[in-house]
Amino acid sequence: MTQIRVACIQMDVSLCHKGKNLEKALEMAEQAVQEGAELVVLPEVFSTGFCYDNMEASAEAVTGPTVSALLAFSSKHDCIVVASLIERGLCDDGNLSGTVYYNLGLCLESGEIRGTYRKTHPFSRERHYFSPGDSISPIRLRKRDLIIGLEICYELRFPEVARKLCLAGSDILITVAEFPDPRQHVWRTLAMARSMENQIPHIACNRTGVSGDTSFFGGSLIVDASGAIMREAGEEECILVHDIDTAWTVKVRESITVFKDRRGDLY
Repeated sequence: MTQIRVACIQMDVSLCHKGKNLEKALEMAEQAVQEGAELVVLPEVFSTGFCYDNMEASAEAVTGPTVSALLAFSSKHDCIVVASLIERGLCDDGNLSGTVYYNLGLCLESGEIRGTYRKTHPFSRERHYFSPGDSISPIRLRKRDLIIGLEICYELRFPEVARKLCLAGSDILITVAEFPDPRQHVWRTLAMARSMENQIPHIACNRTGVSGDTSFFGGSLIVDASGAIMREAGEEECILVHDIDTAWTVKVRESITVFKDRRGDLY
């Protein structure tokens, strides 16, 4: 695959209102596929926000109703959906009383789960509620010749995450986020940097709106493999749509041979 139309859904997220958020996300996703999008990206924990006061009700297994609704949508429209939600899991020993929670990223393709990713770097208050994931690897689609590198919010600050995903063959880097005010300059700079240093198209999908005492600036970006911004959102809810051409990635990497010139013997 050399070209794919992608969409970032920048939406407000109503804290702990799962049904309301899912309905809005699916409505906006419907609009995106009507505009030809084949890959739809939703923000971090899009269905609940960080609903710390009611984690039990917010969390779901991957077999839960939210994932089921996203699977049905991706099947109906023969598309890819990338999102993050609060996952309810079990401790490693399988003890039912040992419930743990993860910030789970997932990639669905045409009605099937192609891969999941548990956020490996919980941020600040998250660390009190979420267990960290323990692996970083890209997600290979089956129907389409495409490999997705997925990272979640705070991980934008860790260049090692994106570099590992790209060294493992990712074609597109995706960051789903709830990046808040007043750090828009950090978000924008790092979103471009992760693209530039890895010479990879990057969909950086942030939320907008207000949750409690925290406001969100939106500012979602679609960046090409050279680091040029192709689409950029303001503060309002919106859908960014853009055609990503992976053939351009090849040309960028041929013009400046970053991966060939890496000193893997030193770092």
